[in-house]
Amino acid sequence: MIIVEYIDEVWNHKSPLLPTDPYHRAQARFWADYVDKKIIWSTKGEEQETGKKEFIECLKLLEGELGDNPYFGGENFGFVDVSLVTFSCWFHTYESYGNFSVETECPKLVAWTKRCLEKESVSSSLADPHKIHVFASGVRKRLGIE
Repeated sequence: MIIVEYIDEVWNHKSPLLPTDPYHRAQARFWADYVDKKIIWSTKGEEQETGKKEFIECLKLLEGELGDNPYFGGENFGFVDVSLVTFSCWFHTYESYGNFSVETECPKLVAWTKRCLEKESVSSSLADPHKIHVFASGVRKRLGIE
């Protein structure tokens, strides 16, 4: 996210990603850091169920932070959106291994993901979810998780 902050500082007059208000900027940085530290899940066995529950709780917390806004920054795509949308291409893999539905658990978050994917800059930058699943399967096999 450091590079995203740099981009925001250099080209913030065109399309700012961080809010100008210091309090809101700190909040955006907090949530981006939360995403970086919490939106990961790679366990097996009994730990998998606990990991899945924690993962879903993290997503629900983020969904609550999104609220009824189109983006985490309100009306505009911003810093937290950049941070989280990169993980959305992993949702299919998480659902597959965890036997749950992100859409059932967090419908507003899935709607947000679809809204983000309408942006060409987002849709052209993210990996195909099915290719991510194939990649994750290979990694899991090599690590003995599968």
